[in-house]
Amino acid sequence: MQRAQDLDLDLVEVAPQADPPVCRIMDYGKFKYERDVRQKEARKRQVRVEVKEMKMRPKIDPHDYATKKGHIERFLKQGARVKVTIMFRGREMAHTELGRKLLDRLTEDLKELATVDAYPKLDGRNMIMVVAPTRRAAPKASSPAASTGPAEPTPEAEPAEGANGEARASEPATVGERAGESET
Repeated sequence: MQRAQDLDLDLVEVAPQADPPVCRIMDYGKFKYERDVRQKEARKRQVRVEVKEMKMRPKIDPHDYATKKGHIERFLKQGARVKVTIMFRGREMAHTELGRKLLDRLTEDLKELATVDAYPKLDGRNMIMVVAPTRRAAPKASSPAASTGPAEPTPEAEPAEGANGEARASEPATVGERAGESET
C-alpha cells in the first residue's frame, strides 16, 4: 500500500481467491475509462440481426404472393432474418394445411437465398416460420449481375432442330417456342 501511495496510484485486488491474494498497482479511474471506451467501440462494431415480419393469408392472390416474396428477398439480401406469419380467420382454421403448403412453396422459391431457421408451427390462429439468409447471400446481393435475373440461354444450349424437325437458326427461342407452342 505504501508503494501505491508513493506513486499516487491505486492498489487494486485482482484475484482475492488466490493464496496470498493478488493485487496490482494501477490508476483505477483510467482503467475504468479505457474499459468503457473499449466496450462502446465493441457495441458500435457489433452487427445487429434484424427480424423483419411478413404476414400473409392462406388464400393469397398469386400477384400478392409474388410481391410479398419480393419483399422477403430484399430483406434477406439486406441480411435480415424474416418471420413469415400465415394468419387464419374463422373456418380457415380447419384447413391449416393450406398455410403449410404456402410456407413450403415459399421455402422452395427462396432456397438459394435463405435457410429455414424455425420450421412452421401453429401458434393459436397463426402459423409462423422464420427464414435466415444463407452465408453466401450477402456477397451475391452486392454484385450487379445478381439482380438482373436469369441469364439468357446461349445458342449452344438450344437444340439444332425445331419441334417439327426443321433446321433452326442459332438465335435463342422465345418462351412460347421453348414450351412447344408457336407464336401465331
